[in-house]
Amino acid sequence: MSRAAKATLVAALVVSSLTVWGVHYQQQQEHERMYAGVLRDDERRREKMRKREEDLQESLRKREIYERVQRIETSDPPVDTR
Repeated sequence: MSRAAKATLVAALVVSSLTVWGVHYQQQQEHERMYAGVLRDDERRREKMRKREEDLQESLRKREIYERVQRIETSDPPVDTR
């Protein structure tokens, strides 16, 4: 085998190896970015649920205060017991 053929073979192997490694590395980085997005979404969802729970507790607290302060009347008509 000639010296030029050997150099071409080595160069082709190096380029092919680097290409395969590069593609694998890019896929790994993309997978990590996508997983980080999932983690951010989960955290956002937990924060939203926590905020909703706080709002519910605040509403219940306000209702309790309003019911203590205001008289509540029922809208049922009085029953005639003659």
